[in-house]
Amino acid sequence: MNASGAAPSPTPPEHRTRVGGWRDQLIASGWLVLVWNLLWGEFTWGNLVGGLLAAVVVLLFFPLPPVAYQGRLRPWGLLVFGGRFVVELVRASAHVARIAVQPGYTPRSAIIGVRLRVPTDLNLALTAEVLSLVPGTLIIELDRDAGILFVHVLDVRGPDDLVAGREQVRAVERRIVRAVGSDAELSRVRTEPADKELP
Repeated sequence: MNASGAAPSPTPPEHRTRVGGWRDQLIASGWLVLVWNLLWGEFTWGNLVGGLLAAVVVLLFFPLPPVAYQGRLRPWGLLVFGGRFVVELVRASAHVARIAVQPGYTPRSAIIGVRLRVPTDLNLALTAEVLSLVPGTLIIELDRDAGILFVHVLDVRGPDDLVAGREQVRAVERRIVRAVGSDAELSRVRTEPADKELP
């Protein structure tokens, strides 16, 4: 209530959208500057200015689509996600290294389609990035409308490996949602059964 007894007027939706848009642009600019400096291998004033100019050009000529984020950060979920990611990274690296040095062995590959239970742009992007960082898995295509990731998996010896590959994708999605998802998304990955397998 204000001095006149009337309830304060809420912030106009267009103002909230404008503020959110500027905040998202600043966050994206910061990430682009960081990536620019990491690519150069050192942090200098010249690289910082160059990264800032590159970020402005990228965001000006290639504007990012708006990504609505309704989730929240969960420290324990982030810790579990990070720990499991390191374990899977080491395990997959050892597996690929063993295949590379094993004489006379030619691994078979397959492409599997997995429909995610939380088909938001953010979850699709995060799940695809994490899977691509693990040796032996690679994102071939992404169906944004249907929420399907098409994943190339290495060393497939039978149907059980295909099932394990799909479960790996769903496990990654589940850990990401537990780390940064909303309560509704978390409930969905807990209770919603996996869809019928795609061909």
